[in-house]
Amino acid sequence: MTPQEVETALEAMRGLFPETPLQLNDHLSARYGANIYLKREDLTPVRSYKIRGAFNFLRKIVGDSPANTTFVCASAGNHAQGFAFVCRHFGVQGVVFMPVTTPQQKIDKTRTFGGEFITIRLFGDIFDQCYAAAREHVEAIGGYMVPPFDHADIIEGQATVAAEVIQQLPEGVTPDLVVMPVGGGGLSSGMTGYLAGRVAQDSMVFCEPAGAPSLRRSLEAGAVVTLPKVDNFVDGAAVARIGDQNFAALRHFAAEQVVIVPENAICVTMTEMLNVEGVVLEPAGALSIAALDLLPPERLAGKTVVAVVSGGNFDFDRLPDVKERAMRHAGLKKYFILRLPQRPGALRDFLNLLGPEDDIARFEYLKKSARNFGSILIGIETGKRENFAELFARFDQAGLGFEDITENEILANLII
Repeated sequence: MTPQEVETALEAMRGLFPETPLQLNDHLSARYGANIYLKREDLTPVRSYKIRGAFNFLRKIVGDSPANTTFVCASAGNHAQGFAFVCRHFGVQGVVFMPVTTPQQKIDKTRTFGGEFITIRLFGDIFDQCYAAAREHVEAIGGYMVPPFDHADIIEGQATVAAEVIQQLPEGVTPDLVVMPVGGGGLSSGMTGYLAGRVAQDSMVFCEPAGAPSLRRSLEAGAVVTLPKVDNFVDGAAVARIGDQNFAALRHFAAEQVVIVPENAICVTMTEMLNVEGVVLEPAGALSIAALDLLPPERLAGKTVVAVVSGGNFDFDRLPDVKERAMRHAGLKKYFILRLPQRPGALRDFLNLLGPEDDIARFEYLKKSARNFGSILIGIETGKRENFAELFARFDQAGLGFEDITENEILANLII
């Protein structure tokens, strides 16, 4: 991949959709004392950058392929939607394999983007089963498999994000930091390849969710590592194994350049961007913004920073869970198991311990733990995180038995 090849791909792409904005964000710039630019890939026609790689892959084949060639992909998310949009653009037949468990909303959007040119096949409960079925189908029909990230033409297509950034920055301005999310590595390997020689190597910052740090672990090991399990909350970046070609392009970076972002911290960013900026982001799309909080303040102060917002395909049915996670991460909501005496007035005595900003969000009687005591699950929201320290002090002074289970994943998953 050369810069000229990326720019040729970008020129061809203009026949499909206009450039996405590079916006100076005043809110974030004021917070960090820097010039924070957001590259808004959530504003492509399919609300993610994935359309770029799919377009570049197909454009190199369509002109030379027979009219009855069929393209195939396996995806339950943004890659499927970008693939479907591009198949309709070129007027070619595409087959999308999705797990049976795929939300109906994603199936419907993929069908809308592809129209009559797309066939959707649901197979298997997990992605690996779905992907295996797609591979078998490609071999049976002699079609083309369009991978989500591990292919030179996909990487070249995603590199057009960086080419646009360079064109859109004010004249004479070079980014001091480029922050980009990592899943399979298509976006990051493409952008860093194009920016090599334009932006210093140590100015590249990668971010991964804590539940799927495939690039970080691979850089630490010096070879591609397959994670034994991943947390799928950040579904757009929850990849157990970074692509082989992608890692080959990224292996010269230091493991310390990868920022690991807790899933709940991503939720804080999602709710803030929605409430303050009116911007709807999916978890992977919020990764690069959430990572800013984890960088040393002096690394941002006075600098020009480009953060890639990779996507905005968010299912609002997930909003209550996102809000819940955000409040827990911010220290504004906690869950306890209380051991209350079984006597008249015990509950009233407990309520009198709450402060003026403390609010009960969950109350559930669990069982009697002894003849004269009962266990209660209670969730408390408050206005400031420091209020909990004062509440704990009042609990101790009153001799109240309690256990904070907010960060106990096993108990929280079972009863919250």
